[in-house]
Amino acid sequence: MKTVKVILRQDMDTLGEAGEVVAVRPGYARNYLLPRGMAYEATARNIRQLEEEQKRTEANARRDFLEARRRASLLENVQITFEARAGDESKLFGSITNADIADRLNAYGLDFEVDRRSIELDEPLKTLGMFSVPVKLHADVRPEIKVWVVKQD
Repeated sequence: MKTVKVILRQDMDTLGEAGEVVAVRPGYARNYLLPRGMAYEATARNIRQLEEEQKRTEANARRDFLEARRRASLLENVQITFEARAGDESKLFGSITNADIADRLNAYGLDFEVDRRSIELDEPLKTLGMFSVPVKLHADVRPEIKVWVVKQD
């Protein structure tokens, strides 16, 4: 059985992941994968280009991870305090959201901006107390900050 090698441009359940070199039948490649832009020919030049692209991607991923670790070290000992009006049983009138926490962190004097979407709160804080709030800086880097919610005088 004759096969040709192609480089996948996107993940395909039956063949493999994007960037992988796979062997398929010539008709499948010629009539389906190549015209639909799902793959391209695995020539020596294209394989070299793919390897260079993968090296760049790995270098960028490593740089992003190291930058996230640096930022995490800055956030490790951060504690922020919110003064809020509270009623009986320590329940707040209102709540403290991830946007409030991000705004307070950005005013803290860090050398980077914290996006509200990176603050991982399941739901807004609605009671007095101390909370450990994770901040997602990278897929593998999630430092926790301490958020204190105290009663306003």
